[in-house]
Amino acid sequence: MPHETHDDSEPVKGHAEPDWTARQEEAVLLAALNLVEAESRWDDTLVRRAGEKAGLSPAALDLVLPNGARDLAALLSRRHDRKALTRLEAEGASALKVRDKIRRGVAARVEAAFEDEAAVRAATRFLSHPSHAGLAGRLVWESADALWRFAGDQAADFNHYSKRAILSTVLATTLARRLSHGAEAAERHLDFRIDGVMRFEKLKARLQIDPVRMAERAVEHLARLRYPAR
Repeated sequence: MPHETHDDSEPVKGHAEPDWTARQEEAVLLAALNLVEAESRWDDTLVRRAGEKAGLSPAALDLVLPNGARDLAALLSRRHDRKALTRLEAEGASALKVRDKIRRGVAARVEAAFEDEAAVRAATRFLSHPSHAGLAGRLVWESADALWRFAGDQAADFNHYSKRAILSTVLATTLARRLSHGAEAAERHLDFRIDGVMRFEKLKARLQIDPVRMAERAVEHLARLRYPAR
């Protein structure tokens, strides 16, 4: 996959300009996508190799991705969020009913992820480690939030958190199903789960949903994944 080359002789004084940082983040991520394979480790060695391929010095790479593989995993997740939203807009999905927007949104997010399947498998193994559970939870929450905002949700009370907690679980379990059982199984799973998203108030009352615990459960579904490369 082609990427821009950059002159890392630019002076770095305290912090980088936002545009420069964004360009370098994209260059490193694209380089990593070219390097990663199904059995690759998502680690700081991958980050270093990607940085070298993108033409960054070690000092510049440390400035762009100070948290190494954790930052690279976040860039990958946000890439897929952007791609999903772009696809939804191009399809005219904003004209759908809310239920259909959410269902199509989850499907589009999973489709975007699987355009980088090897990277997703490697990053999911990385994020499934208990020490990365907090990051994994934040990223799936970001994805859920982006989809609810696309669907026009403006809730500012507890409903805001309940909706995102429930959708985080749907996203994580649908992705897990796709990883372990394939596209058709993931579609069936999504169809089964989507009604629960729209009935969140009833579920909240009956099950006393805790949004924090719901996000933790979403991460736990990914953490239980142990799958062979295809």
